[in-house]
Amino acid sequence: MTSEAGRPRRMGRSVVAVLAGFAVVVALSLGTDVAMHAIGIFPRLGDAMSDALFLLATTYRTVYSVAGSYVTARLAPYRPMAHALAGGGVGIVLSVVGAVETRNRGPALGPHWYPLALIVTAMPCAWAGGRLRQWQASKVGNQAVV
Repeated sequence: MTSEAGRPRRMGRSVVAVLAGFAVVVALSLGTDVAMHAIGIFPRLGDAMSDALFLLATTYRTVYSVAGSYVTARLAPYRPMAHALAGGGVGIVLSVVGAVETRNRGPALGPHWYPLALIVTAMPCAWAGGRLRQWQASKVGNQAVV
C-alpha cells in the first residue's frame, strides 16, 4: 500500500508514534501526581483537592500533552502534524470516557470542570506539539516535515 504521496505506508510506526506520545503524557502526569502527593502539595489519595490544586494539575497536564504530541510528531514516519492531531483525538476520547466515569462520583475525583478542561485542551495541545516539531524541523532544514 502507498499513501497519496506515493510513500509506503508505515502503519506500525504510526501506531508506535501515537502510543509513545501517549506514554510520555501518562508517565509524566502520573509521576508528577505521585511526587505532588509525596511532598505534601496534594492531599492523601482519596481526600478532596481544592480547585486551585486541580488547576495546577491541569496546567502541568497541558504542558505534558504538548510534549507528548511533540514526541508523536517527532516519531511519525510521515505527516507529523496529522499524527499529533490523531494523538489529540485519542486524548479527547479518553478524556470523555474519564469525564463520564467520574461524573458525580464525589469530590475526591475532582470538580466537574476538570475533565472538561482536559477535553477542551486536547486538540490545542496536540496542534502545539505538532507545530513545535514543524518549527524545529524547519530550523534544522528537514523538509520532510509537512
